Amino acid sequence: MGPGRRSSSHRVGVVGLGGLGSAAAYWLARAGVDVVGFEQFELGHGRGASHDHSRIIRRSYHTPEYVRLAADAYRTWEAVEADADERIITRTGGVDLFPEAAAIDHRTYTSSLDAAGVGYEWIDAAEIRRRWPAMGHGSVITDGVHGICSPETGIVPAGRGTAILQRLAREHGADLREHVPVSAVVPTAGEVDVVTDQGAVRCGSVIIAADAWTNRLLAALGHEIPLIVLREQVSYFPHADLERFRIGRFPVWIWMDDPSFYGFPVYGDLTALKGAEDCGGAEVDPDSRSFDADPELEGRLGDFMNALAGGGFGTPRSTTCLYTLTSDRDFVCDRLPDHPQIVVGLGAAHGFKFASWFGRSLAELATGGAAGPELGPFAFDRPSLRVPISRRAWLV
Repeated sequence: MGPGRRSSSHRVGVVGLGGLGSAAAYWLARAGVDVVGFEQFELGHGRGASHDHSRIIRRSYHTPEYVRLAADAYRTWEAVEADADERIITRTGGVDLFPEAAAIDHRTYTSSLDAAGVGYEWIDAAEIRRRWPAMGHGSVITDGVHGICSPETGIVPAGRGTAILQRLAREHGADLREHVPVSAVVPTAGEVDVVTDQGAVRCGSVIIAADAWTNRLLAALGHEIPLIVLREQVSYFPHADLERFRIGRFPVWIWMDDPSFYGFPVYGDLTALKGAEDCGGAEVDPDSRSFDADPELEGRLGDFMNALAGGGFGTPRSTTCLYTLTSDRDFVCDRLPDHPQIVVGLGAAHGFKFASWFGRSLAELATGGAAGPELGPFAFDRPSLRVPISRRAWLV
């Protein structure tokens, strides 16, 4: 079939099959909807934001709305677990670490947890060192540091979780097509043509879940979201005594300052400790960016890891991913105002923990469901999405 030919109709098309798009395809197929998905690379590729080993899932957030939404993140992942008969969430417990005069105000977190009725503990440095002795070996947890301790914090597997969603979507009847780049989505008589080099596919509605490539598709529709794409990296540090960092002896942790670092206990089949810096990478073009490790980022993270846990880490192995950031670091989950048959989903570089919730929400919008009040902050036409990009807004 040539590029000018149009194939038979599908009820919903999904453009982009990372975590959000794969979840949308899954929830659509699970509901019996005829869905076709398009991925420009291979399924499970490492060029975007939904690959590699692990992501944090947590209730602690800076607004009551996100705290409540996180409850749905857990519930919708648990629904996938039940369908797959496979565990996805690993609860480890976690601590958000606030030094004195932290760049991130702990009161936005504690007040949001309180407003949502979610339990937590506010603990001092001595208690942090008592609970997790590995942190007592370093110089970071000084007497002025406090922490929000949350038992529900845990880990969701990025690459494996996305693969599970794709497998289940296909088992429920989804048509997922890899190595099929989409050059345009064209509104046509209340439907949408998804234009590829294999032909145009007519769909009743389309979900754009293209992350760093989102504006490439919106431009022809007369829209643009102010976005910045950063090349981030995570590093895996070997250590002679990994036992002190096992689940149960070491938490998921986030350093709530500028720069902000985060890390995990030893998880799964790893023989190293994972850490990263949030929003520390360089701005890139997603099609031409390098996959090489950034030694400056590695060095800055390595210094912090050693200061947190008292040294002993060897040379890390690092891998890269993309952060696609909005000006307010809030999601986009909405229909286009002038083309309601086109839905846009964007995770704003913290969406994977919410991926299953995102997929369900996008599926509901694409099949005519009403947008609930929880989607209000993620509207396509909200004023905060149109202000100039400011790094300060990402410190949440």
